[in-house]
Amino acid sequence: MNDPTSAAAAATQAPRRRTFAVISHPDAGKSTLTEALALHARAITSAGAVHGKGDRRGVTSDWMAMEQARGISVTSAVLQFDHRDRVLNLLDTPGHADFSEDTYRVLAAVDCAIMLVDAAKGLEEQTRKLFDVCRHRGVPVITFVNKWDRPGRDALELLDEIEREFRIQPTPVTWPIGIAGHMRGLIDSRDPDAVLRYTRAPGGERAAEEERLTGEEAAALGEDLETAREEVELLAATGAVHDRETFLAGKTTPVFFGAALSNIGVRLLLDAVVDLAPPPGPRELAGGGHRPVDAEFSGLVFKVQANMDRSHRDRIAFVRVCSGVFERGMTVTRASTGRPFATKYAHSVFGQERSSVELAYPGDVVGLVNAGTLAPGDTLYAGKKVEFPPMPTFAPEHFAVVRPVDIGKSKQFRRGIAQLDQEGVVQVLVSSLRGEQAPVLAAVGPMQYDVVAHRMEHEFGSAVKLERLPYNLARATDAAGGAALDASRLVHGEAMTRVKDGTVLALFPNRWHAGSFEREFPDHPLEPLVAAHEQ
Repeated sequence: MNDPTSAAAAATQAPRRRTFAVISHPDAGKSTLTEALALHARAITSAGAVHGKGDRRGVTSDWMAMEQARGISVTSAVLQFDHRDRVLNLLDTPGHADFSEDTYRVLAAVDCAIMLVDAAKGLEEQTRKLFDVCRHRGVPVITFVNKWDRPGRDALELLDEIEREFRIQPTPVTWPIGIAGHMRGLIDSRDPDAVLRYTRAPGGERAAEEERLTGEEAAALGEDLETAREEVELLAATGAVHDRETFLAGKTTPVFFGAALSNIGVRLLLDAVVDLAPPPGPRELAGGGHRPVDAEFSGLVFKVQANMDRSHRDRIAFVRVCSGVFERGMTVTRASTGRPFATKYAHSVFGQERSSVELAYPGDVVGLVNAGTLAPGDTLYAGKKVEFPPMPTFAPEHFAVVRPVDIGKSKQFRRGIAQLDQEGVVQVLVSSLRGEQAPVLAAVGPMQYDVVAHRMEHEFGSAVKLERLPYNLARATDAAGGAALDASRLVHGEAMTRVKDGTVLALFPNRWHAGSFEREFPDHPLEPLVAAHEQ
């Protein structure tokens, strides 16, 4: 009998896994597509829209009260389901731009990403940032052009925009019959004679009925079908044909068209995840070399989430299994401290639902409960020490001094701020000018402050007040550069130290003031941070 905990089991199970995320600009339909994929895999029986009306429920993966009240995604969730004898791990990410740092961290745990593009709006700012992070991390990207059942832009124009702005060649796998807003079906470029027609379910709650038309039925589509076939032939003549090698190298992106809310074209996209997305492979190590999937257990903590279960006020660390086999109850070592960590409480998480997980293989995600000592970027391992590269900290654009409303709650205040910093909810900065009693919270988006205020009051028992600072740009410098900035009378800015890693940050109102610093102090470094937005 095969041992399910052996290296051979890891080597056998890893090729069955596909671990991916959906990335997009807010309101492009990411949560809707997430549910549509789960629906087509029969992991759920009906789908609900984020902005549900009447008694329609919210999206299964949106569980936090703030998400359900506002109709947005601000946290990460993990959905695991089977499709065509493959195990799919879909890491659902925050849809709101204010929580994009969480999405950046999730991209460290996936092997592929689906880039969702709004057919009417094309490439938007957050899509560009996320694509840059994928490119930086070497994550191959599949593109899904969404909302083709509504008026939008020309399909060829959208492909030109992707190629021009991302310097990557789009290779259409499916192609729409009819313009945006007048979708009559899809062509599969791998089989041009296959013409697919869809009948959507009322409200999109069930998978749309997909029908392959006969030659006579397809001919009835007339000029729309002829135009679609001509465009597919034109693209093929220019070399826009899917090639696995260039896709995995990040030089091309296979493109699919459809409508997530109507569940149109979603099955073909789901099949593409199985057929095109890479399985887990050897993972780069901090000291050089790679960790093969059949080595002893190792995992990467990419997310820490508190209060997923309000009745227990627990904390879950999401761990991507990178090699070997995870067994519930095993004792692993935290690389950053060398200390052991017991995995007695390990869950798989499907939206709000949990179940204990006994075994997990490379590509799977395990939720470790009551993991208060773990932080994003931590490496866990069994046996000989291994450590994965540190997770980058991303460029904040909003800054605010935080203080307790009740000075008598100072102990709870300090504990709460330290915990939120460890979880990566915000970045905590201190400065010699303000002192440690007045820490500064640095955020990618201002809504992160709403989460901080809510959790500080309800979880840590210390309501807080925030004083916004007039800075929008952060650059990395050194101690001498920070001292020079604080002493300068010519440059408007302020130096602070990031508590988590000791990095000295120079804060400026905008790019012009940063340029003034560089001119006055050319010998001091001023380096951009990951995913920085130029003001």
